[in-house]
Amino acid sequence: MPDPNFRRTVILLCDHDDEGSFGLVLNRMLPLHLHEVLDDIEEESSQLALGGPVQPNTLHILHRHGDLFPKADQVIQGVFWSGDFDLIKAYVQSERPSQQDMRFFLGYAGWGPGQLLEEIEGDSWILTHGMGDLVFPDDPKTLWRDVLRHMGGEYALLSNFPDDPRLN
Repeated sequence: MPDPNFRRTVILLCDHDDEGSFGLVLNRMLPLHLHEVLDDIEEESSQLALGGPVQPNTLHILHRHGDLFPKADQVIQGVFWSGDFDLIKAYVQSERPSQQDMRFFLGYAGWGPGQLLEEIEGDSWILTHGMGDLVFPDDPKTLWRDVLRHMGGEYALLSNFPDDPRLN
């Protein structure tokens, strides 16, 4: 996708219906940490990711604790979005979760009714099934390549394509 907001991104589609689609970019880390946007969080807090270009002043959370946070929506097996914010904040303050347990995003990726399906039909996106381990990667910077390699075949070959072939 040539749009710089989505070039070489991995997006977890969290919600899709007739009214539109909502997702979070998993591999665009920001030079910010949670304590810089939320009060009462210790300095050794999680690094934030850019969830997408829409409403970059909103905070979104993906986590593995649907049982701990009422109102959390299961996105894929073992991965939940949102939940009771006060309980999440208290959990972060007491447990200090790792990036493999809970991730925080500013903004989101959004599409109006039918927009994402149009883009998919126009081959603007490569699709695969979501997997929890890919949502909580060890290194988000390598996630785009890791996902393509995991898909195998021609996608594994694409994973080695340089970002700017003129510099190859």
